[in-house]
Amino acid sequence: MPLFLDNAELATVLILISTFLFTVGLILWSTFNVKYIFYEDFLFLQGGPFRSRIPYDQITKITPTSDILTGYRILTSKDAIEIFYTPSLLGSVKISPEDQMGFIAELKKRCPNVYKKGFQ
Repeated sequence: MPLFLDNAELATVLILISTFLFTVGLILWSTFNVKYIFYEDFLFLQGGPFRSRIPYDQITKITPTSDILTGYRILTSKDAIEIFYTPSLLGSVKISPEDQMGFIAELKKRCPNVYKKGFQ
């Protein structure tokens, strides 16, 4: 046992272990339960307990990004897409769909006026 737990009470140890398990569970849930669903009126993004509904008419721009350390993101890889939309709290959301070109093609069908910066 670590030295700081040597003389700790059982309640303290249980709180520390519970906090650790909760944090690890939340990270794993957010990493392995990632979904991007195209609905008729909006794009639904889910990463664990975090969800976003982005109406297609509010999407302004999509760009490739490898910056995974800033902003709200639902990523499973470093090769990602950043979607900018108007009412966003942080201005954008970063996602990493498995089939990027298929995702972009479907998004372009649903919002034909979106500006694609950095994509062919």
